[in-house]
Amino acid sequence: MPQTVIPQLRMRHADTTLPFYVQGLSFVVDWEHRFEPGFPLFVQLTRDGQTIFLTEHSGDCEVGGAVYFIVEDVDALHRAFSAAGVPIEQPPHDTEWGSREMLLRDPDGNRLRFATDAS
Repeated sequence: MPQTVIPQLRMRHADTTLPFYVQGLSFVVDWEHRFEPGFPLFVQLTRDGQTIFLTEHSGDCEVGGAVYFIVEDVDALHRAFSAAGVPIEQPPHDTEWGSREMLLRDPDGNRLRFATDAS
């Protein structure tokens, strides 16, 4: 089934946040939108079939959101993100609810948790 919900996160400065997602986490920019030059940016990003929105519009949402990504191999992702210089807040660890997860934060403080079924 295709993804049916797209999480939206607030970014304060696209010039620092977008490189984190594109160069650091290997997301691809699908499209960008501004109502006029110099206006806030709204962007759609996708990585391995998982899509998110990032917005500079202050009325869209608040900084400090969270997204839970279910991935095939969180340990491989940890190695890739570490090699790209992405700071990892919590390295992969087993949870009592049967997943293996890691946590990182984007430059705006949004929490990104990546998880693999450990059962």
